[in-house]
This record gives sequence, C-alpha cells and structure tokens, in this order.
Amino acid sequence: MITLYGSGPNFGLPDASPFVTKAETLLRMSKLPFEKALMSFTKAPKGKIPYIEDDGQLLGDSTLIRWHLEKKYGIDFDQGLSAEQLAIAWAFEKMAEDNLYWASVYFRWMIDDNFRKGPVNFFKGVPAPVRPVVASMIRRRLRKTLHGQGIGRHSADEITAIGIRSIDAMAAYLGDKPFFMGSEPAGIDATMFAFAVSAICPLFESDLQRAAASHANLRRYVGRMTARFYPELQEIAGCQAAA
Repeated sequence: MITLYGSGPNFGLPDASPFVTKAETLLRMSKLPFEKALMSFTKAPKGKIPYIEDDGQLLGDSTLIRWHLEKKYGIDFDQGLSAEQLAIAWAFEKMAEDNLYWASVYFRWMIDDNFRKGPVNFFKGVPAPVRPVVASMIRRRLRKTLHGQGIGRHSADEITAIGIRSIDAMAAYLGDKPFFMGSEPAGIDATMFAFAVSAICPLFESDLQRAAASHANLRRYVGRMTARFYPELQEIAGCQAAA
C-alpha cells in the first residue's frame, strides 16, 4: 500500500499544496491503492511535501513520485502522445510549477488579508503565546525565499501580470479540448488541474484569482477532472463537478 503524505484537504482543495494535489491525482489516475496521511517535515526525504512511502521506501518530489510509479508499476500516463506533445506538456508543467506557483504563494502568504484567511491556520498547533512570533518568522523566511527565487523582487502588479500570462497560456492551449492534450487525460492533466484549482480558489482574493476564474474553459476543465478523479466530491475550488 502506498501512503501519500501532505498537509490535508484545506481551502476547498484536495490539499493546500498543489504539488500534493498533483501527486494525489497521479495516484488516482494510476488506480493503484493508496492512503493519505499528514506529513512530518522531519520524515520528508526532501524536507518538503509531497512524499510517499512505498514498501518502506520514502520518496519525495511530485515529479520523482510520478517517475517512480511509471518505472515500478509500468504505468504510462502519456499513452499515445507524440514527442511534440510530450515536449509541450513538459514546458507547461514547468511553467506552472516554477512560475505560476510562486505568484500564487505570494498572494496567499504576503497579502495580509489572504494570510489571515488561509495560511495562518497552519499555525494552530503552535502554543498560543508564541504563535504570532512563529508565524511572523515563517513569513519572513518565505519572503526571503520569494526574493531569492526572483518573483519577490517585483511589485504586486508585476507579479499579477506574470501570473496572468501563465493562466492565459493554459486557457488558450486548453481551448475547447476536454483535457489538456486531447480527448483523454494524460499525465500533464494532474499538474494543470492542481495548479488551475490553486489559482481559481475563491478564498484567496487577488487580480490573479479573478483572472483565473474568468476563464470558463478552465472552470469546466476543473469540473471534468473533479468528476473523473474525485467522484466523491461535488466541487473543487468552487467549480462544480461535471461530466
């Protein structure tokens, strides 16, 4: 039995982290039996989530988890895709993970109203007298990370413009297709779904969120992915499950 470790369902999403949602969607695509558990950063092999435990082996990073599933269990998430489609899928995946993700992190953690509605809840387990100090310390550390990554060097308007460029590209390439590469889901859909729901999540108000939610085809896409892979849920990120 595979165990997937993450932060747990939150904010109307399968997991607060889009990377965990990506890994969970891949596992649901694979039809392999698995269970979910709350993470421990001291146990995480990469010091971050997601990570899995499979036959006693700990493995971190959503991309490495995918490669592990493909190699060990002979799963082909991209059956029928051409070399050109595989290249496009990889480029979009990296755009979402290395660009859109950091824009979303900024608006969740650095905007005070959004922080109070969302990430502040991660600190409920910290003793009340020191909770504000710990939360402030983590935010300062994350601000340094955003600065080092590069996105944190920009103004809020510039970060919005960068994030919207990625959202618009996703919506334009999806077009009227049921799934990102065509009529059936492929591995890239685990990533696109995870980052689309993260961007659309109505809890975190920003121009980036409103831009993502304005794309009707992205919302329908989230609904189709929800119906296909999360049939126990009626909606994710406010998007109704739809065939």
